[in-house]
Amino acid sequence: MHELIKNFIDGEWVGAGKTTKNINPATGESLGEVVVSGKAEAEQAVAAAKRAFPAWRKIPAPKRGDILVRAAIEMAKRKDELARALTLEEGKTLGESAGEIQRAINNLDFQAGEGRRLNGETVPSELPSTFCWTQREPLGVVALVTPWNFPVAIPIWKLAPALVCGNTVVLKPASITPWTAKIIAEIFTAAGLPKGVLNVVFGPGGAVGQTLVEHPDVKAISFTGSNEVGTRLYGDAAARMKKVQCEMGGKNPVIVLEDADLELAATGTAQGAFGSTGQRCTATSRAVVVSSVAAEFTRLVVEKARALKVGDPTAAGVNIGPLVDEGQFRTVMSYLEVGKKEAKLAVGGERVGDKGFFVAPTVFAGVTTDMRIAQEEIFGPVLSIIEVKDFEEAMKVANDSKFGLTSSIYSADVARVFKYLEDIETGMTHVNSATVGGEAQLPFGGMKSTGVGARETGRTAIEFYSEWKTVYVDYTGAKRTTNVY
Repeated sequence: MHELIKNFIDGEWVGAGKTTKNINPATGESLGEVVVSGKAEAEQAVAAAKRAFPAWRKIPAPKRGDILVRAAIEMAKRKDELARALTLEEGKTLGESAGEIQRAINNLDFQAGEGRRLNGETVPSELPSTFCWTQREPLGVVALVTPWNFPVAIPIWKLAPALVCGNTVVLKPASITPWTAKIIAEIFTAAGLPKGVLNVVFGPGGAVGQTLVEHPDVKAISFTGSNEVGTRLYGDAAARMKKVQCEMGGKNPVIVLEDADLELAATGTAQGAFGSTGQRCTATSRAVVVSSVAAEFTRLVVEKARALKVGDPTAAGVNIGPLVDEGQFRTVMSYLEVGKKEAKLAVGGERVGDKGFFVAPTVFAGVTTDMRIAQEEIFGPVLSIIEVKDFEEAMKVANDSKFGLTSSIYSADVARVFKYLEDIETGMTHVNSATVGGEAQLPFGGMKSTGVGARETGRTAIEFYSEWKTVYVDYTGAKRTTNVY
């Protein structure tokens, strides 16, 4: 790579006064540099998006969808290149990166079809000779603030519905994953997206993000990131009467009952806890296990953790890459020390190697719900095992969290499975499979402190990026004598 990544504003690559290095987390080496923008560049991007909005909204929605189709085709052509960029700057294995890109392509394909399904409805009026209907309208300029852990999939699953609804966009990606954002802008340009419809600005949230929150021409903000930042952003934007969507943290439980297939449960739990180095909001972080099978389940999970290979994510046979940067590495290492004091270390708990930000997959046993490792989001390859006496206690423990993103249960008991599905306090849930994963045609999002605003992906995604307009047509022109309130 070894190039300077610039902002993408009004169809042009634009510099800024400062730059910073883009670091490979596996080696600590520089992949190049990226601009560090501020208020001025953010305002330029908003102005460009505002200028582009009138023409873009008038393009018929099916034709906007056609551009998404072409973007999906272009992304498929560049899949290997994009996967390598993602792996080098974020740390996922090449297989995980390819899977993320396919998820992005699927979202483009699905949301492209929404261009032909932006339906309203006709509704009968109580007035004579009056025809009524509803139709969707775009919001205007929307800001998308996206994280580093899924730097292709999350920008795409926000961009696709925003664009198909007729909005123009300012994207503020994470500064530590700029290469993938640059390629996304190139893909949409190649697909024929008009200038100014998509703008990309790199810089800190305190400068760029806050400018977007405060700017009067930004009508809505979709954010994915930490609860601390999301809560503040939500308050600031709502005070300015902006539409806000926040997807934040998770502390996702898997319940393992005494009748579970323990091999299946351990495999799914290990996949959920350690895949993507645990750096996903849907990662399994708590295994709530009935005591009668806890010892065997723990043995199996520890066995699977030990079998995972940690190392260079571009190499064949590697299962776990590095944490994304030094800051995240320090955070996870500090939680490992907390866990060693609070609970019993079953496996892992240490750095791997002396170069890069690698951490061994870690399992703590003997965890109780009052411990920090049972309540706080660690965002690393760390699993806490909590023993319970029965299903009722398992449900209580699973719901004992401020978060409510995703969950899972392993059991062959249909009655208890359906009772679990009725009572679990998460926006997504799984039966006999891992807590991770999502599909383009289904809603993504959580309850409680995890999320606020409309769900992402699926048909529900367009709810956030559009407004309803209700139309009344009196086709006689006669004077009204009826009371119309």
